[in-house]
Amino acid sequence: MHEPEMPYERFLEKGAGSLTNAELLAIILRTGTGGRSAVDLARQILDRGGGRLSALHDLDLKDLLEIRGIGTVKAVKVLSLAELSLRLSREKAERTLVFHSPASVAEYYMEKLRHEPREVLCLLLLDNRMALIREEILSRGTVNATLISPRDIYIRALKGGAVNIMLLHNHPSGDPSPSRADLLVTDQVRKAGELLDIRLRDHIIIGDLTYYSMKEEGRLDR
Repeated sequence: MHEPEMPYERFLEKGAGSLTNAELLAIILRTGTGGRSAVDLARQILDRGGGRLSALHDLDLKDLLEIRGIGTVKAVKVLSLAELSLRLSREKAERTLVFHSPASVAEYYMEKLRHEPREVLCLLLLDNRMALIREEILSRGTVNATLISPRDIYIRALKGGAVNIMLLHNHPSGDPSPSRADLLVTDQVRKAGELLDIRLRDHIIIGDLTYYSMKEEGRLDR
């Protein structure tokens, strides 16, 4: 006879580290349905993303409700868990966020941008000490390109009183290598900033757990 899966009891006996991803997710779900255990449902959810835990970020309410046995309550729990993981990652990165460091900036924005299905271009407005004044979403484009003019960027920078700016955008493909358009836009924005005495400090492209920094690669050298 098949031994019933009891993740809650195993958690208490052996600790969280002894449980699989499906078992941990099953504890959040609490109960199964229709003859299937909570662990079975958790496995089905993970299978939707190819078995990857990070794929929870790619699921929406509609995706989860298509799974037999997952109702609105369970779906909301799963989506809340995914959102909490994003916030935990960002809070951890925020403690070491230094705008002089491309790696620090990339880590902070990684979880926010790497799961986006389309390109999202962010503008960071910075003061003379490289402290963040605010961030703005400039555009949400297609998966192929994000188009924005230097004029739009510097109108916002001037209104925000920025002395320095940074650009960030994601590549939904997961490969952060810059396209020809990325390099061209970076060069145009850098040159326009020189005329206005507002310096483009970096343009960071976010991939899947990796990034490309124009500053680190010497693309912003004057």
